[in-house]
Amino acid sequence: MTIEEQLIEFAKQGKLLTHKCTECGYLHLSTAYYCLKCGSKGFEDTVLDGVGSVATYTIITVAPAGFEKYTPYAFVVLQLDDVNLRISGFMPNIATPADLPVGTRAKIAGFDERGILIEKQ
Repeated sequence: MTIEEQLIEFAKQGKLLTHKCTECGYLHLSTAYYCLKCGSKGFEDTVLDGVGSVATYTIITVAPAGFEKYTPYAFVVLQLDDVNLRISGFMPNIATPADLPVGTRAKIAGFDERGILIEKQ
Protein backbone atom coordinates (compact mmCIF):
# COMPACT_ATOMS: atom_id res chain seq x y z
CA MET A 1 0.00 0.00 0.00
CA THR A 2 1.41 3.41 -0.94
CA ILE A 3 1.79 6.25 1.57
CA GLU A 4 -1.09 8.06 -0.14
CA GLU A 5 -3.34 5.00 0.20
CA GLN A 6 -2.35 4.64 3.86
CA LEU A 7 -3.05 8.34 4.49
CA ILE A 8 -6.52 7.94 2.97
CA GLU A 9 -7.32 4.81 4.98
CA PHE A 10 -6.28 6.44 8.26
CA ALA A 11 -8.25 9.63 7.43
CA LYS A 12 -11.35 7.48 6.89
CA GLN A 13 -10.81 6.31 10.50
CA GLY A 14 -10.40 9.87 11.80
CA LYS A 15 -6.63 9.49 12.16
CA LEU A 16 -3.58 11.13 10.58
CA LEU A 17 -0.54 9.22 9.34
CA THR A 18 2.66 11.14 10.10
CA HIS A 19 6.41 10.52 9.98
CA LYS A 20 8.63 10.90 13.03
CA CYS A 21 12.34 11.47 12.40
CA THR A 22 14.36 8.57 13.81
CA GLU A 23 17.31 10.90 14.49
CA CYS A 24 15.75 13.89 16.29
CA GLY A 25 12.08 12.93 16.81
CA TYR A 26 10.69 15.87 14.81
CA LEU A 27 7.18 15.15 13.54
CA HIS A 28 6.26 15.66 9.85
CA LEU A 29 3.30 15.11 7.59
CA SER A 30 3.64 11.78 5.79
CA THR A 31 4.72 13.47 2.55
CA ALA A 32 8.14 14.52 3.91
CA TYR A 33 11.24 12.98 2.33
CA TYR A 34 13.83 14.38 4.74
CA CYS A 35 13.67 15.91 8.21
CA LEU A 36 13.13 19.66 8.17
CA LYS A 37 14.99 19.95 11.49
CA CYS A 38 18.10 17.76 11.06
CA GLY A 39 18.08 16.65 7.40
CA SER A 40 17.87 12.92 8.15
CA LYS A 41 16.03 10.62 5.75
CA GLY A 42 15.05 8.11 8.46
CA PHE A 43 11.42 8.08 9.55
CA GLU A 44 9.02 5.86 11.44
CA ASP A 45 5.27 5.99 10.94
CA THR A 46 3.26 7.56 13.73
CA VAL A 47 -0.54 7.66 13.74
CA LEU A 48 -2.22 10.58 15.51
CA ASP A 49 -5.80 11.26 16.50
CA GLY A 50 -7.07 13.81 14.00
CA VAL A 51 -8.40 16.20 16.65
CA GLY A 52 -7.65 19.87 17.16
CA SER A 53 -8.83 23.46 16.75
CA VAL A 54 -9.61 25.51 13.67
CA ALA A 55 -6.64 27.84 13.12
CA THR A 56 -8.03 29.59 10.03
CA TYR A 57 -10.28 28.95 7.06
CA THR A 58 -11.69 30.30 3.83
CA ILE A 59 -15.39 30.04 3.00
CA ILE A 60 -16.08 28.94 -0.57
CA THR A 61 -19.41 30.04 -2.03
CA VAL A 62 -18.36 30.06 -5.69
CA ALA A 63 -16.63 26.72 -6.17
CA PRO A 64 -14.19 25.66 -8.86
CA ALA A 65 -15.47 23.41 -11.65
CA GLY A 66 -16.56 20.05 -10.32
CA PHE A 67 -17.13 21.23 -6.75
CA GLU A 68 -20.29 23.31 -7.25
CA LYS A 69 -22.52 20.74 -5.55
CA TYR A 70 -20.57 21.14 -2.28
CA THR A 71 -21.04 24.89 -1.76
CA PRO A 72 -21.00 26.49 0.64
CA TYR A 73 -18.02 24.92 2.39
CA ALA A 74 -14.91 25.97 4.25
CA PHE A 75 -11.35 25.04 3.41
CA VAL A 76 -10.05 24.65 6.97
CA VAL A 77 -6.59 24.64 8.55
CA LEU A 78 -6.74 22.43 11.66
CA GLN A 79 -4.09 22.80 14.39
CA LEU A 80 -3.72 19.31 15.83
CA ASP A 81 -3.72 18.84 19.59
CA ASP A 82 -0.42 18.28 21.42
CA VAL A 83 1.82 18.50 18.31
CA ASN A 84 3.18 21.25 16.09
CA LEU A 85 1.32 20.11 12.97
CA ARG A 86 -1.46 21.68 10.95
CA ILE A 87 -3.46 19.95 8.25
CA SER A 88 -6.02 21.27 5.81
CA GLY A 89 -9.32 19.86 4.69
CA PHE A 90 -12.91 20.51 3.72
CA MET A 91 -15.76 21.29 6.12
CA PRO A 92 -19.24 21.21 4.53
CA ASN A 93 -22.14 23.56 5.18
CA ILE A 94 -20.16 26.59 6.36
CA ALA A 95 -21.75 29.70 4.86
CA THR A 96 -20.70 32.55 7.17
CA PRO A 97 -17.94 33.27 9.70
CA ALA A 98 -20.54 32.89 12.45
CA ASP A 99 -20.81 29.22 11.46
CA LEU A 100 -17.14 28.58 12.27
CA PRO A 101 -15.35 30.78 14.80
CA VAL A 102 -11.56 30.41 14.86
CA GLY A 103 -10.73 28.03 17.71
CA THR A 104 -13.71 25.75 17.10
CA ARG A 105 -12.93 22.17 18.10
CA ALA A 106 -12.89 19.86 15.10
CA LYS A 107 -11.67 16.47 13.92
CA ILE A 108 -10.85 14.50 10.80
CA ALA A 109 -14.06 12.82 9.69
CA GLY A 110 -13.10 11.01 6.51
CA PHE A 111 -11.77 11.29 2.99
CA ASP A 112 -13.42 11.61 -0.41
CA GLU A 113 -12.80 13.21 -3.82
CA ARG A 114 -12.34 16.59 -2.08
CA GLY A 115 -9.58 15.29 0.18
CA ILE A 116 -9.58 15.18 3.98
CA LEU A 117 -12.98 15.95 5.50
CA ILE A 118 -13.15 17.84 8.78
CA GLU A 119 -16.17 18.20 11.04
CA LYS A 120 -16.97 20.15 14.18
CA GLN A 121 -16.77 18.19 17.41
